[in-house]
Amino acid sequence: MLANTLYLTFHGIGAPIVPPAEGELRYFVTEEVFRQTIAGLDDLEAKTGIEAHVTFDDGNLSDYDVALPVLADHGRSGIFFVLAGRIGQKGYLSAAQIRDIAAAGMTIGSHGHDHVDWRSLDEAGYRRELVDARRKIEDVLGAPVAYASIPFGGFDRSVLRRLKAERYDRVFTSSTGLAYRDVWFCPRRSLTETFDPRSGLLPLARPGAKARGLAYRIARRLRYRW
Repeated sequence: MLANTLYLTFHGIGAPIVPPAEGELRYFVTEEVFRQTIAGLDDLEAKTGIEAHVTFDDGNLSDYDVALPVLADHGRSGIFFVLAGRIGQKGYLSAAQIRDIAAAGMTIGSHGHDHVDWRSLDEAGYRRELVDARRKIEDVLGAPVAYASIPFGGFDRSVLRRLKAERYDRVFTSSTGLAYRDVWFCPRRSLTETFDPRSGLLPLARPGAKARGLAYRIARRLRYRW
């Protein structure tokens, strides 16, 4: 079966409230770009036969102020990956806002605790990022957290093995290609400040993308053995 699902990832929408870390500003898009992208997903699905989904990393306040109402206007759901260590900080989601997002029918996932590269962690670091962060978000949410998003899209066999051991139902990253519905490893496409939804959406699912998604999946399974 060919890959049939496109996951788009947003980080910040609009101007950042707090100065982003080096290199992160390019992942902030304008409110208009976000609105146009969401508005264009129905047409993208109709023309390509794929399913389009939206995810959010980092837990920026714009997830609540901008993304949530736009998704509601278009009858779309989203997956919001929260950094446990930033909950309630200036520019980031509060505990109450996270609960409001979930109550609106959205999914809340874990992006870890401190936005660090999981490939460089020791045992204590793995516990903090994969176990303690999840538990903190679950305490805020009052419900289980089943999905994880890997910071920076950086993973290796050890990271995937540990995520498996912690029984995450799905793992999302920034790898190339279309995804499969409900498969454990889920590649996504992160949109940047230069993305133009008027010309950029259709190429994400251009002819051959479904077959390449299958090829990428086979190659990853062989390399990482998850």
